Parts: sequence; structure tokens; C-alpha cells
Amino acid sequence: MKTTRERILLVEFDPEISDLVARQTLQAVGYQVQIVHSASAALKEISRYSPDVIITDLNLPDLSGKDLLVALSSQSMDAPVIVIAQKGMESDLVQAFRLGAADYLLWPTREAEIVSAVERVFKQVRARRERETLARQLKQTNNELQQRVRELTTIFAIGKAVTSITKQSDLFEKIVEGAVYVTEADCGWLLLREERSKTFNLAAQRNLPKTIALKINQPWDDGISSLVALSGETLSISGEPLARFKVSQLGQSALVVPVKLKKEVVGLLVVVRKAPNPFSPSNKTLIEAVADYASISLVNVSLFQALEERALSMQQAAEAALASDQKKDEILNNLKKEIGLKLSKVKKALDEMLIGEDPRLNAAQKAILRSTVENLQNILITLEALKQVE
Repeated sequence: MKTTRERILLVEFDPEISDLVARQTLQAVGYQVQIVHSASAALKEISRYSPDVIITDLNLPDLSGKDLLVALSSQSMDAPVIVIAQKGMESDLVQAFRLGAADYLLWPTREAEIVSAVERVFKQVRARRERETLARQLKQTNNELQQRVRELTTIFAIGKAVTSITKQSDLFEKIVEGAVYVTEADCGWLLLREERSKTFNLAAQRNLPKTIALKINQPWDDGISSLVALSGETLSISGEPLARFKVSQLGQSALVVPVKLKKEVVGLLVVVRKAPNPFSPSNKTLIEAVADYASISLVNVSLFQALEERALSMQQAAEAALASDQKKDEILNNLKKEIGLKLSKVKKALDEMLIGEDPRLNAAQKAILRSTVENLQNILITLEALKQVE
């Protein structure tokens, strides 16, 4: 099947041969044919005309057809060459094939033989083009697959970072770095809402000018994120429409994605390209996945803070309870000491009464005193044992 790209350069000085090959035969069946009359003219015309097939006479007025083959080979030109030779020039044909000729015509010849030779060569040309097209498609597909693998690897790394990185600033930098990479952007940044003032502060950045990069943890209005904060929808804008926004000082194409918690916009993830190349739907899908991870990280931070506050509250309660127990123990110890001292004094007084053989006491009363002294002694022993347990 012939196409408009199938061009033939005929190198022939004989007008009768040129007319038969070009006008009467090849052009009649739909080929585009350009005619030159010498090898030197052919070398000049090849770069301009870019023929798919070259037909050359072996006998030319300046350089021969074999010289033309040598010149084409030295310049790495891959257009196949059909040579025309007079009968009796078989040895020259053999040399021509050694120099790279693809086919030949013995003159005089018929139109059908010319078409047949040209078709044989073009069959090879078409097959080579198909192989080259398939190779390009395969290479492109392979590059796209490799890019998808790199993007998915980046997304996986961000997901892993969300669960492993505890320092908030490092995590936000990882998120912005991933967003810039998967969207093939030149720079990017993350804005987070400050709860009290409701302003958006610059939480992390990648490749921003130094004057802006110094605004980390400070309010910063890029001129476009506020629109997305209000709409809650991803915005992709490039070229002339972006020129009216302040962010156009950083590039000519921007993609802004809201970071949401319970459908409320709490942050904005932005990437920018210097060139006005619009971001693709694939870029949009990938950065939205990164924004989801940013949202998860904020939830994790919120939970972590809640857990810290809960742990601190429990620790304070435990310390208060411990302090209370210590106070109780102190009071109890003081009370035991005071009781022990008073009981000791009572026992001493009773001992003196028994030792002194007070005449006012009869035998029954003395028995009661002895029993009382023994009980007091047991109480004192018990109090001392309690002290030893503590």
C-alpha cells in the first residue's frame, strides 16, 4: 500500500530512461518521483527531498552509481538503492550489491519489471518502518510504565513516611517533594490553616525562591490557593488565564489541590511548572493521592496530640493520687507515733503503781492493772510491727 510519504529519487542522465521510469511507470501508479541527472546533484537533493527509495544508473556523467553507493554508506543514509545497469554489466552489479544495493534493473526493461522491483524494495521499507514504529511505541510504553512505577513507588514511600516519620516538618517536606515529583513540576508548597486566625501558613516548600522559603510557618498568600480553599475543588490552570494571579511569577502552569478533614479544607497542596504545559488528568489523580496522605498525616498528628494530652492528664492524676497517698501515710505515721508515746506513758504509770505496791489497791484491782499492762504491751508490740512493715 503506497502512501504520500513514499518518495523516489531517480538519478538518471538519459531523458528516455528518466521518462519511462518516472513519468510513464512510477508516477502513473502513484509514486512521487524527483529526478536529478548526476551523483553530485543526488547527494545535495537527498537531504532536502528525503527519498524513501533511490534509483540510480551505474553509468553517470560525473561519479558512477557505485561511487554514489559508497558516498551514501559513508553518510549513513539508509534509503535502499535500486541500480540500473546495461546488459553485460553483471560484474558491476555484483560490486553494486557488495556496496549495499537493494535490487537492480537490467536495461532495457519493461514497465512491469520496474514496478515489481520498486514494490519489492518498498515492501522492505514498509516492514522496516513498521518495526521502527513498533520499537518507538514499545519504548514509549516502557518509559510510561517505568514512570508509573516511579510514581507508585513515590506514593508508597509517602504512605510509609506518614506512618513512620514522627517529626511533622519532615513529613510535610516529604509530601511536597513527592507531589513535585509525581506531577513533573518545577516547584511546590503546602499551606496549612492556622486554627485560631484561620489564615494559611506555609508549612513546607520545594524549590521556591529564598525570599518565600523563609516564610515557613508564617502566613503566605500565593494569590490562587484562596479560591480553592473556598471551592474545595482541585484547580488546574495554565497559560494566559494564570497571568492575572500572583503565582504566575513562579511559573505558567499551576495545579492546586485541597487537603480536607471531614470535608473541611484545612490545607492546600500546590505545584507549578515554569512552562505553560497543562497538568494531565494523571498528574491530577496522583497529586490528589498525595493530598489524601497529607490529610491522613494531619489526622495522625491530631490523634497523637490527643493521646499525648490524655497521657499527660493520666500522669498528673496518678501523681496527684500518689501525693495524696503519701500525705495519708505521713498523717498515719505521725498518729501511730503519737499513740505509741501516749500508751507508753500510761504503761509506765501503771508499772510504777504495781511496783510500788500501792496499799489502796486490793488484789483484784492489782490483777486488773496487770492485765491492762499486758494488753498495753501487746498494743505497743503491734504498733512497732506495723512500723517495721512500712
